[in-house]
Amino acid sequence: MSEPTSPVDALTPWLEAWPKALAAWSRFTRLQDPRLCQSRIEATQEGLTGSFAMIRLADQRVVIDLEEVARLGLVDHAVEILAHEIGHHVLAPATATDHARMLARIRRALPTLEIHAPMVANLYTDLLINDRLQRQCGLRMDDIYRRLAQRETASETTPMWALYMGIYENLWQLAPGALGGPVDDAELRGDAWLGARVIRSYASDWLDGATRFAMLLLPYLVRSVSDPRVGALMDTRQAGQGSQPAGLDRVEDDELAPIVHPALDPRVTGEEADSDPVEPGAGSAPSNAISAQPSRGQTREPFEYGELLRAAGLNLDDHDIAVRYYRERALPHLIRFPARPQPQALELQPEGLEPWDPGDPLDALDWMQSLLQSPKVIPGLTTVQRTYGEAPGREPAVEPIDLDLYVDSSGSMPNPQTHTSYLALAGAIIALSALRAGSRVQVTLWSGKLQEMHTDGFVRSEDAILRVLTGFFGGATAFPIHRLRQTYSQRTQHDRTVHILHLSDDGITTMFDSDELGNSGWDVAAQALRAARGGGTMALNLHSPLPQGMVATQQGWTADLVRARENGWGIHVVRDMAELLAFAREFSRRHYAGSPAGAKA
Repeated sequence: MSEPTSPVDALTPWLEAWPKALAAWSRFTRLQDPRLCQSRIEATQEGLTGSFAMIRLADQRVVIDLEEVARLGLVDHAVEILAHEIGHHVLAPATATDHARMLARIRRALPTLEIHAPMVANLYTDLLINDRLQRQCGLRMDDIYRRLAQRETASETTPMWALYMGIYENLWQLAPGALGGPVDDAELRGDAWLGARVIRSYASDWLDGATRFAMLLLPYLVRSVSDPRVGALMDTRQAGQGSQPAGLDRVEDDELAPIVHPALDPRVTGEEADSDPVEPGAGSAPSNAISAQPSRGQTREPFEYGELLRAAGLNLDDHDIAVRYYRERALPHLIRFPARPQPQALELQPEGLEPWDPGDPLDALDWMQSLLQSPKVIPGLTTVQRTYGEAPGREPAVEPIDLDLYVDSSGSMPNPQTHTSYLALAGAIIALSALRAGSRVQVTLWSGKLQEMHTDGFVRSEDAILRVLTGFFGGATAFPIHRLRQTYSQRTQHDRTVHILHLSDDGITTMFDSDELGNSGWDVAAQALRAARGGGTMALNLHSPLPQGMVATQQGWTADLVRARENGWGIHVVRDMAELLAFAREFSRRHYAGSPAGAKA
């Protein structure tokens, strides 16, 4: 075996090998050129650590650490290694969404060992890719593992590594032990045969086969997972970093099917069974199958969603994960927020010409009129631009109604970053619907005194709105009256119409206390309704509906809410927080049913 070539000497041959590696999959395969790092420092800056290669699904990039490749003696395997990394982009996992979907299935097959799901997924997809490259493309994939076995010697070969090599030996019909697989261990050799059958049987349905493979590895993970050779193969550990996997907020139907050991899968063994353990309702699941434990309502909780994103390689904190989670949960429910028609729209009407100077926008230059004035175009002298005025149009103008949203985050409310908060979800649905219609949204999250956060006024930024909605205090209950006062004290008739919406429980009545300046909360609320001009609504989680009697016959918070209703606040009562979802979906249409935009929604 030749001595390792230096990374500098390897750069040109590896660049020349890239087209050949692409052609191993298809002559139509197109990816960005690989990042060939000549030092570990450079590789680390690209996010590559612990292995000699990695992929990034966000920018469809392959990253290679040539220094580590040289240390392992793999410089002369450029086509094999590059073709393998390309396989992760075109075969498995191919996309960030499918990568996360596979991890979700594997995690269910590894109870209490879910932390190892990324490693299992990496080993599984490597098998799929390498089997195709070895058999169909004639590449020397087996030689890479022989080199690794020689370079990365361990004090003792772990059963999992022996099983993994045994699977390759079965796939490629190599002699037992040729790559370091089992020789005399009948159990290991049997499991290696099962693993090879999983790869072949589920080559075209690799998402379904992922749980079988994970189930096969589960007992070996319990024994030991520490092996430096496994770490050197982890090229998809950070594959999802910077990506936007979609649809992960819900549990897919096939995720809920019982997870079957490959020894009990007729598709793997080729044996016909009296009853297929994979089919739902075929009796009790066999002892080697893991029954489904569906999430409540077949949706993931935020903490489950976060664990899945982190397993896919996304480096996000709990708040960033919550923003993504509630955006995904809200998307299927979004509707157009209503708009109010104005008397007439104004259309641009050409009126005349004026000089065009070099500092004016180039697209404003009227070339035809400039050439008519002089065949010689002299910027600033013979160039002109068209001027426009406004004329009443035929169609009515549409002015969106802005939204001022106040969300309760006191101790009686769930933390939206760990468990589903229907207040945050309802707020996201309504706020994002408002943005779709061109409205601006102000969000205030509140709890006790001095516990409030808000957007920077009325904004159109989804991220800014969702970051406030997914915050959490969990403190006492004291509505920030000063926010309401400051928002509407200087508002005029020329400002856009606003609808004020509160999501809370009986703690909303603290809005009617006196503020820090001694002003009555009732007066502040009444002033806000008058200045907003778009009405006000309270969606409240109460144990019973409000009585129809007058305020004089009520007591406590009930009297306050009845009085608020008499003062013009629309009050919608929900018995369960989950009912806020239906309220959010119907809020715009019910409240603005007479407007043209409301009809379209």
